[in-house]
Amino acid sequence: MKLLQISDPHFGTEQLPVVTALLEFVKAQAPDLVLLSGDITQRARRNQFAAAGRFVKQLPCPVLAVPGNHDIPLYNLAARFINPYGNFQRVFGSNLEPEFETDEVLVIGINSTRASRHKNGEVSPEQVARVIQRLRQAKPEQLRVIMQHHPVKAVAESDTANLLIGREHAVPAWVDAGLDLLVGGHIHLPYVWPIYGQAGETGRKGWTAQAGTALSSRVRGDIPNSVNLISHSLDNGKHQCAVERWDYSSQAQAFAQVLVTDLELCRDS
Repeated sequence: MKLLQISDPHFGTEQLPVVTALLEFVKAQAPDLVLLSGDITQRARRNQFAAAGRFVKQLPCPVLAVPGNHDIPLYNLAARFINPYGNFQRVFGSNLEPEFETDEVLVIGINSTRASRHKNGEVSPEQVARVIQRLRQAKPEQLRVIMQHHPVKAVAESDTANLLIGREHAVPAWVDAGLDLLVGGHIHLPYVWPIYGQAGETGRKGWTAQAGTALSSRVRGDIPNSVNLISHSLDNGKHQCAVERWDYSSQAQAFAQVLVTDLELCRDS
């Protein structure tokens, strides 16, 4: 099974050669599901969501999307507070916290954005409890994934201010409930990092995978456009999972694999 994580494309700032290369990459890899983890547009405008919709329609697989802070109007204050997700929902449907489930995977979407916040993300106690309940319903053979926009772990000190509000309670509770992998974006910095349950490093371990910006010219430093390809298989009861980072090469005008991180999955049930 393959999941392709595409984050922060920021339609309105997308680069046509990168769009073309990503569409070719998706067709070649044939993922079972695309995870679109927020900041789909640059300014939440209808024409930017329309461009995102045209892109999604070209993908040969289902797409699960959650909003990012850029997917809420910034300058149109009336729309921001009366109907902040109107343009998002016009393209991606009314459910801001969608789920996807098969015998092989459970993906739980979380809306970490708030119209009252400019860019910071937040998770409520009600959201935490809902996710715990769904994780506890998962089957032993399923890969258990949470997708949200905002990060829960910083590897650069400058990103500490961007971390999800409420993560201190949410992350350990989700890991203990069975979370394998939490995917996010927002900071345009790709990395994979362990996260832990209430007992810390002596207890249950999960993972978080951040993706870079997939299509935008708003790259971070010298990090090119980037996506994550997540693979998972079950062999004689043993889970095998890896996160592959694929970066865009302007010279080749194609995405190339630059890093593979094997994930050790904890399975008590």
